[in-house]
Amino acid sequence: MRPDGTATPADRTLTVGVEEEFLLLDQAEGGPALTAPQVLALLGGDPHVKAEAMRYQLETVTGVCTDLAQVAEELSRHRALAAGAARELGCHLVACGIPPRHMPGLSALTADDRYQALAARHGALVAGSGTCGCHVHVGISSRELGVQILTRLRPFLATLLALSANSPIAGGGDTGWASRRYRQWSRWPTAAPPRAWRSAADYDATVCHLIRHGRALDERSVYFHARLSPRYPTVELRVMDTCLSVEDTVLLAAMARALVALAIADMTRNVPIKALSDRQIVAELAAAARLGLDALALDPYTSRAMSHRDLLEMLLPRLPEPEPIALLLHRLAGRGTGAARQRTMWSQAGTPGRFAQLLADATLS
Repeated sequence: MRPDGTATPADRTLTVGVEEEFLLLDQAEGGPALTAPQVLALLGGDPHVKAEAMRYQLETVTGVCTDLAQVAEELSRHRALAAGAARELGCHLVACGIPPRHMPGLSALTADDRYQALAARHGALVAGSGTCGCHVHVGISSRELGVQILTRLRPFLATLLALSANSPIAGGGDTGWASRRYRQWSRWPTAAPPRAWRSAADYDATVCHLIRHGRALDERSVYFHARLSPRYPTVELRVMDTCLSVEDTVLLAAMARALVALAIADMTRNVPIKALSDRQIVAELAAAARLGLDALALDPYTSRAMSHRDLLEMLLPRLPEPEPIALLLHRLAGRGTGAARQRTMWSQAGTPGRFAQLLADATLS
């Protein structure tokens, strides 16, 4: 990528797409607003805005993008479109990983056969599943390559979570977590790091085993933190919180695509990385969810322990095209992560309604 975000010939083949999940919050009280069906009706079936598990959630999806400028434009357009419809119904569209006040439970479930089936099997988990993540899809040439990339991505999952952390406020107060969403979401039996599979056949065998033994309803509900997409020819990175601003999401998309490109380049050059155990990766994820970029992790190239903030700096020179990511990281350092900005808003807001307004403003910034 060039500094303006456009693709160079070397990385143009790595397409990227982004799915963002959002909350709908009541303007007066700041609680969940069960208006998603009405918002979708106002939008007349726009294919880029979709229903989610709960009626206080929406999802937007980009097309297949070839550069960051296109990603930014589509993200901004879809957020503005959904937010405009939400305003007509007296609610805010908010980019936040978890409802800041309360979660209504199964009474808010979307009237969809698949969600109803999930609730019948995993009622308590579905009741608490109204959280919002950001899923980044990076195009791959084959599923066999995708499985190798997943192995290479394992050590970086906690860094992506730390970078995106945007859910510190829940239950009407500061939870002490940068990503309270991760703690909630990780209760699902399949919400786990990808394994170091040897082949796509091994990957498929694991998925079939989980479904056969009732840990997942279907392939779509195998919620690995990074996986082979069950619908698209992509690697799907899904451990991240939905991001507060468009620029935060663009940084996340850029980093996800760069890590996939780095994995491919390292495999081509036979560059080794440290094979972290599942236990180590889960521990790093929990620490990142709690502390964000200040949490410690092992550099998979040197085995040195350092903060995710420092790890990102050490990683930059290894990336195929570091310039736009370096600029976006510099900007993020100036404004703070989503979790840090939310805590500042919470301290200034005074009321839940005002906090929801501040979140809505930041969502469209």
